[in-house]
Amino acid sequence: MVIETIEARGISDKRVLEAMRSVPRHLFVPEEERDYAYGDYPLPIGFGQTISQPYIVALMTELLELKPGDKVLEVGTGSGYQAAVLAAIPGVEVYSVEIIPELAQSAKERLEQLGYKVTCKQGDGYFGWPEYAPFDAIIVTAAPDHIPPPLVEQLAVGGRMVIPVGPPGGYQVLWKLVKQPDGELKAYNYGGVAFVPLTGAGVQQYWERTIPTPRPR
Repeated sequence: MVIETIEARGISDKRVLEAMRSVPRHLFVPEEERDYAYGDYPLPIGFGQTISQPYIVALMTELLELKPGDKVLEVGTGSGYQAAVLAAIPGVEVYSVEIIPELAQSAKERLEQLGYKVTCKQGDGYFGWPEYAPFDAIIVTAAPDHIPPPLVEQLAVGGRMVIPVGPPGGYQVLWKLVKQPDGELKAYNYGGVAFVPLTGAGVQQYWERTIPTPRPR
């Protein structure tokens, strides 16, 4: 998998490649999907969610430019696979938030059983995890239709956010955002992707605040 579908497509960070080699992807998918665990495509994990294709996991991880001592937030734990890959990179402190209670619980148990040090919680990842902010890196594994302001606030200066953005069922773009000293974001476009939508109260509240409610005449 690593040689043919990840390294061959340009992923070169040795730590990312080693993490992808070491994490047993078949243990993060349902038993009925395990024959397909090392194919380069997403797989269903229940509750309308998926585990991302290995290449995308590797690409997003490499784009974070992680270094020892970095604190990284993942929004969307899912089965826990991406969190395990992050935790397999030496010296990185990993926090992960999952909105679906059943997935949050099963991922937490799986990560603990396999020995990956990840601090997990169930909640709306749109709001990040203020108690542990700021983060040197933030990775979002579901697509909102805008950049969540709470995540921008919780990103450290010089921090990197990797996030797919686009409407549900529409064209999504994978962005790498780097926070500048003045608080602005420098954006890099890494092309079209397809992710499940980011759900939760945060997305709805954003649009309720942004779009004024029409007043009766």
